[in-house]
Amino acid sequence: MTGRGRPRKFDRQQALERAMQVFWAKGYEGAQLAELTRAMGINPPSFYAAFGSKQAIFHEAVELYLGTAGARSMQALEETADSRAAIEAMLRASAAVALAAPGSGGCLLIVGLINAQPDSEPSRAYLQDLRRMTLARVRARLERGVSEGDLAPDTDTAALASFCATVMQGLSLQARDGATAEELDGIIAAAMRAFDGA
Repeated sequence: MTGRGRPRKFDRQQALERAMQVFWAKGYEGAQLAELTRAMGINPPSFYAAFGSKQAIFHEAVELYLGTAGARSMQALEETADSRAAIEAMLRASAAVALAAPGSGGCLLIVGLINAQPDSEPSRAYLQDLRRMTLARVRARLERGVSEGDLAPDTDTAALASFCATVMQGLSLQARDGATAEELDGIIAAAMRAFDGA
């Protein structure tokens, strides 16, 4: 079979999953095209035909991450009834994902692209927007806690949400630097003591 009826020679979803693993391990700029295509089991022409560009597949890979491993912390946040327990569950899920990450570890949204070359700026801005959305979701969960009465009416939800998001990002960076599960547990315990004090 030739032309338009010709079947693809690879599983696109499986290739995308493999690309996600490379980006998660190496970051956007650290993931070279040769490494991506090798992991995906395709050649460069097939890569460009299927995904368009490195930037495009990175965005697809991040969306896949958000729907799989990266979804766990927000699910824990939004599905746990008590606000304090929800924040702790979010941090624990975040730590578990960071420790399970391939290669350098950490959360793809945090370590995927920190400092960008000019041609990588759109991807850096994309991740920054996603982190802002995470912060907004944490604040919304805290505001829900205020309205439901398990947080004090005068809780500064903006500051507390920023604190929680900062701890979550810090857990990822600590995991990337080789922190153990026990060390991350200690950070979470300290964060929850600070949460209680707020």
